[in-house]
Amino acid sequence: MKKKNMMALMLCAVMAASTVLTGCGGKSDSAGTQAAGESTGAGSQGGALEDSDGSDPVVYKRLYSSESSTLNYLVTSTIEEQRVGANCIDTLVEYDSDGQLKEGLATEWNYDEASMTWTFKLRDAKWVDNTGAEVADVTAQDFVDALKYELTPEYESANAQNLFGVIANAQEYYNGLVYNGGADEDGTQWPVIDFSEVGVKAVDDHTLTYTLAKEVPYFISSLVYVVYMPAYGPQLEELGKEFGTAADKMYYNGAFYLSEFSPQERQVYKKNPSNYDAASVYIDEIQRIYNSEADTLGPEMIKRGEVDWAEISADLLDDWLSGEDTKNLVSRERPSTSYSYFYCFNFDPQFGDEYEPDNWRKAVNNENFRKALFAGLDKTKEVAVLEPNAPDDYILSTVTPFDFAYNEDGKDYITIGAMANMGNTFDEAKAVEYKNAAMTELAAEGVTFPVKVLMPYNPSVVDWDKECQVVEQQMEALLGSDFIDIIIEAGPTDNFLTEVRRSGKYAFMKCGWGADYADPETWTDPFYQSKGESGYDPGYKYGFIANAIIEGTSTAPAVQDYFDKVDAAKAITVDTNARFEAFAEAEAVLIDHALIIPFSITVSPYIATKLNEFDAQYAPFGVSRLRFKGQKVLDHYVSMEEYEEYKEK
Repeated sequence: MKKKNMMALMLCAVMAASTVLTGCGGKSDSAGTQAAGESTGAGSQGGALEDSDGSDPVVYKRLYSSESSTLNYLVTSTIEEQRVGANCIDTLVEYDSDGQLKEGLATEWNYDEASMTWTFKLRDAKWVDNTGAEVADVTAQDFVDALKYELTPEYESANAQNLFGVIANAQEYYNGLVYNGGADEDGTQWPVIDFSEVGVKAVDDHTLTYTLAKEVPYFISSLVYVVYMPAYGPQLEELGKEFGTAADKMYYNGAFYLSEFSPQERQVYKKNPSNYDAASVYIDEIQRIYNSEADTLGPEMIKRGEVDWAEISADLLDDWLSGEDTKNLVSRERPSTSYSYFYCFNFDPQFGDEYEPDNWRKAVNNENFRKALFAGLDKTKEVAVLEPNAPDDYILSTVTPFDFAYNEDGKDYITIGAMANMGNTFDEAKAVEYKNAAMTELAAEGVTFPVKVLMPYNPSVVDWDKECQVVEQQMEALLGSDFIDIIIEAGPTDNFLTEVRRSGKYAFMKCGWGADYADPETWTDPFYQSKGESGYDPGYKYGFIANAIIEGTSTAPAVQDYFDKVDAAKAITVDTNARFEAFAEAEAVLIDHALIIPFSITVSPYIATKLNEFDAQYAPFGVSRLRFKGQKVLDHYVSMEEYEEYKEK
């Protein structure tokens, strides 16, 4: 994304805290210009298949290999399971293909600083069922009911905590139900309160308000995430936990509705003719076809013209780019700074005895041990598995990606304050130095060598196994088999995050996080925990770093310093420059003590596609990039030359 667009995003988020807005940047309705035929990209150049006004329906087909365990966008936090919500549920605001904020279900909004209340005016919209039949009007109460559902503990929403400390009394209401009016483990009392005290109200059918718990400078940008999506209240009340368990157990108000969900067979999305912005939806049907071997079969089906998208893995790329029949079928996904990858050290290992979890627990709490792996990881070699031509373009030295957020002076967040000195982390000499120090210190603690380092991967992710092999060979060669023994293990294809990362069944693993809103605070969410009166809960955070404090290890001071600095940064809500500097100090602690290892942004994979990716909605947070609204199916696969042309527009 161009820097000026990212700056505009941040300015919208900052302005929203104190300015009355009708959309961001004026009252123009982007939907209107698209309907008038002024959209950019494939549609304006010709070459697209007949759209929904023609005689033949426009059908888009692709394979997928990892099945969703739920369609319930109100409870899930995984990308795969958020696809339904992204494409079938409209949000209050949207971002266009240039990353500019525009109207969604809300046509205007304003903020009252004194009461910390946002007011949104809603357009007319309809709910439809999985046949496309209209069933009800979309009203402000649907947003209220959806938020209440998320804050009902029995539904186990993974998104509920996104509302804590943001929406007034959200945490108080939730914890009152959890503890039934009693005290938590810290002794804090959580009286039961009525939901009417939570800061969300339907003033009338077309007027919605959110009252904040504090000043939240990024609030508007967070509205494109699933946590603020609506749902039809009477259906939520009727179905409870059954909501979103099948295509006919939810209603839809977005660009598409889900007409069929047959687990491990297929998902079928159909254009929603009742959607207020149907004129901007150019695909009539999306067919997602399940196949556990999608990564292998997809490219072959591209050659036969049977699917419209497939990833071209690194081992096929050279042949495809040189082959006369395939060289013009290859392009890339649109570059994104919405996702960051980093290696996590697990401070609360729950894997089997054969991998020596107690030995790992001692090793991982030694800073020199972590720094040996930190300095010993050659990111260039690993990224080259996915991008052999320009791997360094994707490497990160920070958790927060470059070009994600800019302060009021237009400075990229990662160049501010303590973040400014972060350079290339790979240093062979330093890695060996840290290794030698660690071996001396750990031997005195009774650690046995080599330390077993369990490193799982998800076999459904293209080339992740090859990345693991490169890491094993490179790091063991540098640090020596007398120091570490990296053990690669294939995890399950389905529910990998639940079965492996969330269950603590790894020692060292590449993890990722996608931004939920336009502020550096979003990059603390995988690691940060607030402190209760009796201390920290090991919780479910990445790497379980709070466990160092709970167990009182030598890592505890560094983790505590990180938590404290995040607390200080979050308290700064008006001065953007000071806020960014404070978050930079916190992130620097995370990195300087090697509590994690920053790795890369998403490497834009090589793909074969009939979509111009630059027609799609774009924002480096939320679910915008998962949406098909605005995209057109071409009558050919995009070539690399076309991709570069689209990218420069």
